[in-house]
Amino acid sequence: MFTIYHNPRCRKSREALQYLEDQNCEVKIVNYLKEPFTKERLQVVLDQIKLKPSEVLRKNETEWKTLPNKNQLNENEILDILIRFPKTLERPVVIDENSGVLARPLENLISFLNRD
Repeated sequence: MFTIYHNPRCRKSREALQYLEDQNCEVKIVNYLKEPFTKERLQVVLDQIKLKPSEVLRKNETEWKTLPNKNQLNENEILDILIRFPKTLERPVVIDENSGVLARPLENLISFLNRD
């Protein structure tokens, strides 16, 4: 069973979901814009994909670009930004029980699924 943190308006997210479905994977879809992360849950997911908040931050989003002190934020503060402005989270993220991957580009997801 996989969980995909999905934005249906994002082409890369739709591609990842389609790939999972094409592989006959059992998938739980979480539209994280409608079902926002708690800080604790997002930290667990980041630990599973082994990335820091700054590594999943979409720096071209207006919410990030307009922050006056963005270059002085630590990882915990960036995590708070990701919670406050969910559009700033890079997507899609796919996890299983113990691990996961930032599935952008799609090759990341393919490698993740073929990891054993």
